[in-house]
Parts: sequence; structure tokens; C-alpha cells
Amino acid sequence: MNPIGEPILHADLDSFYASVEVLKDPSLAGKPVVVGSPGARGVIMSASYEARAKGLHSAMPSVRARRLVPDAVFVPPDFESYRAYSNRFREILLSVTPEVEPVSLDEAFLDIRGATLLFGSPVRIATRVRRLVEDDLALTASVGGGPTKLIAKLASVKAKPNGQLLVPAAGILDFLHPLPVAALWGIGEKTAETLARLGIRTVGELASTPPSILARVFGEGHGHDLLELAAGRDERRVVPFEAPKSVSHEETYPRDLDDPDEILRELLALSHRVASRLRADGYRARTVTVKLRLPSFTTLTRSRTLAAPTDLAADVFHVARELYEKLPEGRRRFRLLGVATTGLQPAGAEQVALVREGRWGEAERALDRIHRRFGTGAALPAALLKPRPAPPAGGIVPANRRRE
Repeated sequence: MNPIGEPILHADLDSFYASVEVLKDPSLAGKPVVVGSPGARGVIMSASYEARAKGLHSAMPSVRARRLVPDAVFVPPDFESYRAYSNRFREILLSVTPEVEPVSLDEAFLDIRGATLLFGSPVRIATRVRRLVEDDLALTASVGGGPTKLIAKLASVKAKPNGQLLVPAAGILDFLHPLPVAALWGIGEKTAETLARLGIRTVGELASTPPSILARVFGEGHGHDLLELAAGRDERRVVPFEAPKSVSHEETYPRDLDDPDEILRELLALSHRVASRLRADGYRARTVTVKLRLPSFTTLTRSRTLAAPTDLAADVFHVARELYEKLPEGRRRFRLLGVATTGLQPAGAEQVALVREGRWGEAERALDRIHRRFGTGAALPAALLKPRPAPPAGGIVPANRRRE
């Protein structure tokens, strides 16, 4: 048997959102970068390690973050870029083993029992994953390993940043018992406070607590679960990735939309976002659905299935526009618009589509390349460009805006 038992790895990209933003804008390197809204109600979604060194962390209110670190650089989230990097991250993991369970965009569990014959020991596989991430994505990853998902996850946290730690089966208790009880899954802030009042602050202290005391405080079931975690027992298996059932995007607007041209522009923008995600994820869709919410909060949905699957915004918008235009005249004012695609299938399942797409496909894939290199919004379809302000009376254009 392998010295760490039946090995499970947990791979976690370091400071993922902030690291992607630094790749997009190298001038941010070395600065305390924060992803999130700097507004009064904003919170930090991700912070670079330079920002963390100054006390900032995820879920911290932005107001407090700006007070603690006035020179923090706030960057709005760019989920299209994050999804693109996440997809490439998943491809790296799948090149090691098909037994990959994504947990979020930036972390996943791997069951590597079947990979050791090809790639060697769990330590070598962990090293391979980290090297591939650095070589292919220019990001860093931390990898933890152990006989269970619980141990693998805790080990990757301990290994951060840019490290790896594999816990052998015989060393589980030596690894677990010094940790604070809050490190265990299922122990939130309130449970940790209750345990602290009982004088239980470490996992080792929890493991040595009589079951009758925990049952009296937490109930027999929860008390038993806490002791199982403290012993490092975790029966959950790695559940391989399942293809998404839909790709969608929706927007709630600060004012109700009632101008048909504006509504169509928004549907076009939503269609481009959905199609871009389809292409990034490697899928085509058979069914298009529009979601429209009235000022009364009544929600309308209309769908149509295409003759052939597509990943082009032109096709998605064509259907979305027809579904919108067939609505009754009295229902043309909305507070929310959404476009969704379902009936997904891998893009490779329809090779002839590349011929069928023609120039629309070439144009939209060119947009994808521009967005990956220069950022989302660097190029847009002409229909989505905001019109220039009208010139002042008399048609005189200010000197600094005249065309040469």
C-alpha cells in the first residue's frame, strides 16, 4: 500500500482572482491588490498576498480594508477571465486523472489511486500538478494530500502559498491534533465559541473529550460527528466532474427598461456573454431561453430549440430577439433580463459546425482572443458601442475632438 493510504489530493490556486488580475495587468505586481467593490457596501472577494500581509482578507468589508490599507488597489471582478483560467486548470488536473471533483473555480479534489502507475508517487504527482499550473497558467498552486478529503484539504491550507504537504496515514493524528478546532469542516464561529467555553480549543482537546459531554451540549448526532472529524475520519469519496446543464447570464437594472432598442442591445450583450462562456467551456447548446422580469416581479420565460447546436452569439441573439418580439404589447417593460442556453453537448461533437459558422464564427472567436489578451470589453460588436454625445448647437465640434 502507498504510505499515505488511498491518496486524495486537494489542489488550490493561490490568491486566484487577484493573481489573474496581476497577469492581466503586470503593473499591479507587488502591490496590495484587492478584487471587489470599493463602495460602502462592498466586500473583498480576493486579496493578493501583499494585501494579506497588511491584514486584508476575503469577506472583509471594503470600507475597513481602505481604512487599514489606503494604498490598496481595488479591481472589479472579471468572472469571464476567471472561468477561462479555471477551465484550463481543470484540463491540467484531468491530464493527471479523470477522477477530479471541482469544488470552486480555483480548487478541486483528485483521486489519484489510478494515476500512480503512470506518474509515480503521490508526492511526484503533487509536484507535477504544481509545475503544470506554473508552466501553463503562470499561476501558483498549493497541493495537499492524505487518505481522506478532510486531511487533503487541511494539508493544502497548511502548504499555502505555493507549497505541498502530504500527510501519511500513520501521521494523521500528529497533523490534526495541534490544529485549532475551527480548522475542521462543520465547525463554524458559534460552534468554536461553544467549544472554547468548554475549554476545547484544539482538535486534540476535542478528540479527548468524553462523548457524553459533547452529546449533552450539541446533541448525540452532532457530537458524534465532531469526534469523527477530530479523529480524521471522513467517508466522502471524490465525485468526478459532471458537465453543466446550462450556461446563462442575467442582469437586474437600476431602472426599468422600456425602450425596445435598448432592450435588444441588452439581449445582444447577454447573448455574447453566454456564447463566450459556451466557447470557453467547450460546449454548444440546443435550446435558448429568455428570462424577463416585469416591474411587478412577475417573471416570464420563453424558449426555443434550435435545429443544430451552437456556441455563437449571433445564433443565440437571433432566437432571443424573436422570443422577445413575440411578447404581448403590454408586457415590454422589464427590471431584469436574462439569456440561458441548455441542451449542452461537447463542441467536438459537431465538427461540421466549423464550416457552417462561416464569418460569424471567425469574428466571435477573434473577439475571444482579444478579450483573453487585452481584457473583457477591449473589443465589442458595433451594436453594443455607446453612441457619442451629440455635438453642440451649430454643429461645431470642440478642437480637441475634431477628426484629423
